[in-house]
Amino acid sequence: MHNIQLAAGQIVQQVLADGRNLNQVLDESLRKKAVWTPAQRAALQDLSYGTLRFYGQLRALLGLLLHKPMLDQRIYYVLLVALYQLQYSKAAPHAVVDHAVRSAQMLNAKVSGLVNAILRNFLRGRDALLEQAAQHAEGRYSYPQWWIDELQAQYGERSAAILTAGNLHPPMTLRVNRRRGTTADYLALLEEQGINARLIEPDALQLDKPVPVDKLPGFFAGLVSVQDAGAQYAARLLDVHDGMRVLDACAAPGGKTAHILECAQAEIVAIDKDGKRLQRVAENLQRLGLSAQLLTGDAAEPDKWWDGKAFQRILADVPCSASGVVCRHPDIKWLRRSTDIAGFAAQQLNILRALWRLLAQDGKLLYATCSVFRQENEQVIVAFLAQQPDARRLQIALPDSSNGQILPNDQHNGFFYALLHKQMTEDR
Repeated sequence: MHNIQLAAGQIVQQVLADGRNLNQVLDESLRKKAVWTPAQRAALQDLSYGTLRFYGQLRALLGLLLHKPMLDQRIYYVLLVALYQLQYSKAAPHAVVDHAVRSAQMLNAKVSGLVNAILRNFLRGRDALLEQAAQHAEGRYSYPQWWIDELQAQYGERSAAILTAGNLHPPMTLRVNRRRGTTADYLALLEEQGINARLIEPDALQLDKPVPVDKLPGFFAGLVSVQDAGAQYAARLLDVHDGMRVLDACAAPGGKTAHILECAQAEIVAIDKDGKRLQRVAENLQRLGLSAQLLTGDAAEPDKWWDGKAFQRILADVPCSASGVVCRHPDIKWLRRSTDIAGFAAQQLNILRALWRLLAQDGKLLYATCSVFRQENEQVIVAFLAQQPDARRLQIALPDSSNGQILPNDQHNGFFYALLHKQMTEDR
């Protein structure tokens, strides 16, 4: 266990101190030690994700336990990981403490006794320490203060539920490929494999417990994909029919592109700025037996890749703060800054303006983000409509939403959708 503690501490340190992406750092760490078993790899992922998910609380606890600053930052991050284990894992407390002491001895033997004392003091005074940590918002919710303030200002009493949902373990949700079968058919296949699931949307099945994709019947044959239930609304809202020409802007990793093609025989152009991420779109489509034209390009600069032929439908799944998907990417909470939001909003409005002229008259554009911040969502749409006289916002039906904002819960992430109609000349 101590090797996993050490590795998790290094990963968390690279994210928090160096501002690096969690998935990238975790992948690098796993590649360095290929001899780790699948169970050890899963444990490393849990410790890394979990420590970052509850970093606000863990940092508050460690602040209460330390009487002076920890000079060796490597030990500081190992302590955070060990506190996460003591509070949230099923590992035996004495084993967690013993391995943390061993980890400290490998890094800095002078402080191993201090590590032992800190962790045992936490175990002795756990309830009182947790109560003290919760006296401050960051320690209670495990988000930076600016994020908490923003949600409270926008959502009032509902902000607590949004913050709590972001700290849940994300559900594993499947999208059944309707070209290959029905949800009822696939539920039966899951039952045969002893995998419990339930229907939560027309094509969406939520598993009671996550499983590796190679355990999903027919996954590699294209029967099913993994996709959040909230993300699955995009294809339905876009209302694509057979024969339409469709643009999926900012398409990687390709889940929405594939879902559109599963729903209709359409001609799809999928673009993304990142050529490597676009390769993932190609891989997903190949697995599902689907095809689209894939182009590397910037949605905000269509003149560099557009062939001049209008699209009847456009999905503008724009870059955003990803504030609605922090349960899947807990590092986002600590890497984002309050000043980032205005930058995203400006970029999103630029993309909307650029893509609008690619849309055919009487066509529809679906604006989508995985954000819960209104600056990136409602306010962008209001600004765009004020500037674009031929754009009209259409009503859309979404559960528990009156304005296109889906808030995160135990079934899906947070998303925002706005469906815009390009009015024909005689209608204006």
